[in-house]
Amino acid sequence: MERKTAMVTGASRGIGKAIAQELAGKGYDLYLTCHKNEMMLLDTKHMLEEAFGISCRTYCFSVCDEESIIEMFADIPYLDVLVNNAGISHVGLLTQMSYAQWQEVIDTNLSSCFLTCKYAVPEMIRRKKGKIINISSVWGNAGASMEVAYSASKGGVNAFTKALAKELAPSNIQVNAIACGLIDTDMNSHLSRQEQAQMVEEIPADRIGKPKDVAQLVGMLCGEPDNGYLVGQVITLDGGWT
Repeated sequence: MERKTAMVTGASRGIGKAIAQELAGKGYDLYLTCHKNEMMLLDTKHMLEEAFGISCRTYCFSVCDEESIIEMFADIPYLDVLVNNAGISHVGLLTQMSYAQWQEVIDTNLSSCFLTCKYAVPEMIRRKKGKIINISSVWGNAGASMEVAYSASKGGVNAFTKALAKELAPSNIQVNAIACGLIDTDMNSHLSRQEQAQMVEEIPADRIGKPKDVAQLVGMLCGEPDNGYLVGQVITLDGGWT
């Protein structure tokens, strides 16, 4: 019987690590990437293999590097699930942001989705099945002051999701996105406790989201029975915040 396989980018910590654990628990063999935290990713690999008896391969490179992406996909016979989670933020005024900083955010958050999908999709089309889940943000819908590049990149992810979903739906491939609200990750570690408390007051669920909340939704999107009619959606996961 063919093993289920999934790729998660940015899987060394936070949301990506939680998603990897969720999918491992569902019996997926995994391909995990990170940019810099190779030892953390290897620790995750060993933990998942031991806990769930799955196979896990790891890769450490920038998800904007097309040559590395091509080399990685040469190792991958097929994917059932692709989760584009890798992302970075930049907090600061637009006028104080360099073009190089802008480009890094756009490439990491948006261009990486293009690259992974470009090389994952052909085999999905051949097999007439697959799921692509892009991890986005509520700021891709509404925009955030002091986070123009991040908001623009996630808005791009949302549009990318909807457009690619229309291309691939005839091949029984579902493309969707999750627009996360405030999640307890290193990306939000710049917020003080007071700032976090003020934000929680605005969230009807009365708490900051956890990486596991995102991972469980990914698991639902990949679960049984398969919902092949859920296509091209940007699903907001924010505790009722926006």
